[in-house]
Amino acid sequence: MEKDTVVPATIIVLAEEGTSLHAFGDTVQVKICGEQTQGSLAVVLDTTPPGSGPPPHIHHHEDELFLVVEGRYRFLANGKWSEVVGANTVIYTPRGGLHTFQNVGDTPSRHWVITTPSGFEQFFARCADVFAQSGPPDMARILAISTEHGLEFVPPLPGASDEGDKE
Repeated sequence: MEKDTVVPATIIVLAEEGTSLHAFGDTVQVKICGEQTQGSLAVVLDTTPPGSGPPPHIHHHEDELFLVVEGRYRFLANGKWSEVVGANTVIYTPRGGLHTFQNVGDTPSRHWVITTPSGFEQFFARCADVFAQSGPPDMARILAISTEHGLEFVPPLPGASDEGDKE
């Protein structure tokens, strides 16, 4: 190994560590951010209330990996809703893929989100700042932040609010 080569440090994050952010009704605990990984990835733990989930959207800059820890979800991917899935389910959405998820259970659900490269955690932090202001969130500002981060919200597809898929 060359003398000038910098070896990246191993990162260990304990269960109680991380930065908690609140936006869109979810709580996201940022465990590893792009500053720690030279932009290669970010890792967050998302807690979603019953009935909640983001509108359909596309990440133009990052791939997204979901690891369900607890709860009951359905995922919109490849133009259709999945069956209800639970703990230990893994979902991969490549950049450019239209997707969303919904907590279809009666209790808060939790899932890990790993994005590569990093950047999603910065988007969520900026949106959390908007949601923290008094009054309803400035949705024009949220859309501007989304555009700056390569995130595109898409009108709901047919069946997106279809209660028939829930168990």
